[in-house]
Amino acid sequence: MEKVKAKKHLGQHFLIDESIAAAIAATLNFEGYEEVLEIGPGMGVLTKYLLDKPITTYVIEIDTESVTYLENNFSKLKGKIISKDFLKYDINETFEGKQFGIIGNFPYNISTQIVFRMLEYRNQIPEFSGMFQKEVAERICEKKGTKAYGILSVLVQAFYHADYLFTVDEHVFNPPPKVKSGVLRLRRKEDFSLPCGEKLFFTVVKTAFQQRRKTLRNSLKTLNLSDNLREETIFDLRPEQLNVQQFIELTQKIEADAV
Repeated sequence: MEKVKAKKHLGQHFLIDESIAAAIAATLNFEGYEEVLEIGPGMGVLTKYLLDKPITTYVIEIDTESVTYLENNFSKLKGKIISKDFLKYDINETFEGKQFGIIGNFPYNISTQIVFRMLEYRNQIPEFSGMFQKEVAERICEKKGTKAYGILSVLVQAFYHADYLFTVDEHVFNPPPKVKSGVLRLRRKEDFSLPCGEKLFFTVVKTAFQQRRKTLRNSLKTLNLSDNLREETIFDLRPEQLNVQQFIELTQKIEADAV
């Protein structure tokens, strides 16, 4: 069958370097789970290395042309190709509450949304790795005190250990993107439940960074905090000055203030 033509509206850039595909497949340890989901497999350059692993591989692909290609070229995927949009699909129609890993060469136009969707299933996903636009991969793994540090950094690192692994040049894709790519790995923390309300934690982090140049005293005004709480020294800081633990402690203070 002829190769699949990359579609701009789907953000497709097909990886053509076998060594990089093998290196991405090797980023997962497959510890604590027996199934893995590859998002956006395209023509299967990464998939074939996953199929060699001692694990059951599923793929989810929105592009019907790619689905047909995979069906015709990967007999091992029979019954394991999900022709759906990952952002809208109820993943437990396939995994039924079980633990599973996620991997992929993610479409850059929806990569951030993929991470937020993954966080919704964090109770089931002990490991996540793959390729992003370099800037996004760096942002996810960034530490406090920089312009790149933001909502994604804090929310991901609250639940996962995040490691930026390696950079990938533009020329190893067809068509080549206009930016470099970066591969990262997330490994869920042993204790990934937060000692505060997780919904409030998400709200505090997002609200703070929406006005990141302001101090927390000003950026969190919409949370209707008491005057006494707002006088605490932590509210003199801007959001990029707080690490994950400090955001957790801030959320605890706000919870206590509401009682």
